[in-house]
Formats: sequence, structure tokens, C-alpha cells
Amino acid sequence: MTTAAYIHLPFCRRRCFYCDFPITVMGDSPTLAASLIQEYVAALCQEIAQTPADPQPLQTIFFGGGTPSLVPPRYIGQLLEALDRRIGIALGAEISMEMDPGTFALEQLQGYLRVGVNRLSLGVQAFDDELLRLCGRSHTVAEVEQAVEMIHRAGVENWSIDLILGLPQQSLARWQFSLERAIALKPTHLSIYDLIIEPKTVFSKRYQPEAAPLPTQEQVAAAYRLGHEKLTAAGYNHYEISNYAQAGFACRHNQVYWRNQSYYGFGMGATSYLEHRRLSRPRTRREYYQWLQTLPESLYRVNPDSLWDRWVETIMLGLRLRNGLCLKTLADEFPLSWVEALQMAAAKVSPKTLCVTGDRLHLTQPEGFLVANHVIVTLWEALERSVFRQQKGEPLPIH
Repeated sequence: MTTAAYIHLPFCRRRCFYCDFPITVMGDSPTLAASLIQEYVAALCQEIAQTPADPQPLQTIFFGGGTPSLVPPRYIGQLLEALDRRIGIALGAEISMEMDPGTFALEQLQGYLRVGVNRLSLGVQAFDDELLRLCGRSHTVAEVEQAVEMIHRAGVENWSIDLILGLPQQSLARWQFSLERAIALKPTHLSIYDLIIEPKTVFSKRYQPEAAPLPTQEQVAAAYRLGHEKLTAAGYNHYEISNYAQAGFACRHNQVYWRNQSYYGFGMGATSYLEHRRLSRPRTRREYYQWLQTLPESLYRVNPDSLWDRWVETIMLGLRLRNGLCLKTLADEFPLSWVEALQMAAAKVSPKTLCVTGDRLHLTQPEGFLVANHVIVTLWEALERSVFRQQKGEPLPIH
């Protein structure tokens, strides 16, 4: 059953210095922007119309980017209408949209709400103009405050702020200031993402990991602990490694990914996961438009994930959540011997980072979250030794 859809809207005025997402940079030309957006939305509607649909209506929809708030409300409405015609949208569905400060006005925001958007994710990144400039962001702190004022005036209750941890020259004091400013604005959700230096980005040419002016791992860990302390004290539930929410406001859409459930993906660079088949689309508009000509045949040329692949993904993604993995549920989907091997491997990991509560295996907060990658690798290596058998020096998964 597939009840979630992601739609990629790739348009940006310029590329941020840390970004390696599939985007289309269109500068500040209104004429060029209008032409590119109209053409792309038409292609998205074509893909939606040609996609085999599950009989269940969508419970969550997420417009990501790029900068979706550069796309006028009428086009968002067209896409939602296309989804409703082909798949259906459930009453009360969560419909999220990423927005950047400085890219929308109150009337535009109200237009998004009228066509059905009911959850906003505001890409703030830092409450510090110097850090924003170092990141190549096009907005200022003043524009952040204006955006939040518009969100309040429009009566939006379900909205989130994104912050980035580990930026160049981001001291603990500067990080604490951004945290406290974000909390004061009272969003119902906050996401805190670690800076990752991706290849071929501006940051990859300027900075080396662990080298000044980037914070050290110890400094980033201290900042992460501070974030956990401040946000949980302010009433936010640390429900996933990078995410905090007030009661009832955890992002329903993203939990589909963390639970390794099926979802539709539409647009250049988007990935869908249907019937255990993971299909990634081309990362440029030209190649995406060419790819569209192969639909729906291309959807059936993808080999499904093996049971072992699904097992690994389920473990890696599920441990990101505060509630972790339900061992009984795992035993219903995967061989019991694998679940037993997981329990044996987990028993050898420090209880300060990984533990079992009832029938759930989960990381501790915040220490387990801090070393999640190390814990997952440790579990993976133990499971590989336990579950794989060697044949001619090559590991073969059990199916």
C-alpha cells in the first residue's frame, strides 16, 4: 500500500555553497522562471498521469526542492489536482511544502493554503547574517523574521524551521543564539541537520573536514547535545536523529521513509519506492524529459530489492527514530534467525548507546543518536558475519 508522494520542484535563484541537490538555477529573470516552471509542471503532470496508482488515497504529500516557494500557487494547485485525479488525496492528508525566506509574500502564502498546502518547512539554516552569507544563502535574518510573521498572520499552525549544525565559523555561542531564536519563534517542529561536505560543491573546494574554520567533531557533538538539551526543555520531542516536534506535530511524511514504507516520487532526481522497487529519476531536466518518454515501461524494468536489501534498509532507517525497531514486527517480515542475530549483535553494543525497551530496539538520547552511524556499522558487520555464508570468498545473502 502506497499512501505518500514526494514531488521535486528544482528551481532556485542560485545554488547554496553546500548544496549537491538536483536543481535548476534560474537567476532573477521572471520571464525565464515562468517559462521553465510552466514546462516542468506540465512534465510532472504527465508523469503523475502515467504512473500506475495504488487504490489507496494519499495520506501525505511533500513538495521539496530546490525552492518550491518560487513556484506560483496555481501550479501547486495543478499538481495537487493531478495527484487527486490519478491517485486520490485523503481527507486530512498532510501536504507539506518547503519555503525559503525572501521568496514569498503573504498573498502568495495564502494562495498555497487555499490550494491545499497545510504544513510549511522554512529553510532558515542560521539566525546569523554572516553565516548565511558564508553559506551562499540568498536571504537575511530580517527576511526570516518577515517570513515567520507572515506564517503567523496566515494562521499556519503546522510549520517547521530548518537549522544547519557545523557551519564554518559557527561557534557554540553562535549556535546557541540560533537555537534560542528559533525556539522563541515557537514553530511546532524543528529540523537540525549536520553539515556534510559533498563533492563538487563550493564548500568542498573551500574546506576540508575537521580543518578550520569548520568546527571539530568534538565541537559539533557539544552543539548537538546543547540542541537536545534546549529543545527538549522547551517541550519538543526528539523523535528522530535530526528532528524535534511538539506533541502531534511529527512529520508524517518523513516517517514513511524512516519506516522503509512505499512512496511515490515525481520529478527530476526524485526516487520512488513501489513494490520493493527503488527507481531514481535523472538529475537534469533534459534527461528527465527524455526519461518520461519511456513511462510506464521504465517502472517495470527495475529489479525489486532482495529480502536482504530490505532488511538492511529497515535496520538503518528504523534506528533513526526515537522508538527504534519493533522486534515482533521484524519477525513478521524477516526470517526469525535474522532477528535473533540482530538481538545478539545488539547485546554486544554499549547500553549507553543502544538498548532494548520492551520489544523495541532503539538508540539512546542523545548519546546513541550522536554515534548512530558507528552503531549501525557495528550491527551490520556482526549481522554480515552471522547471516552471510562464504562461498569462494564471496558473501551470499540468505533469501
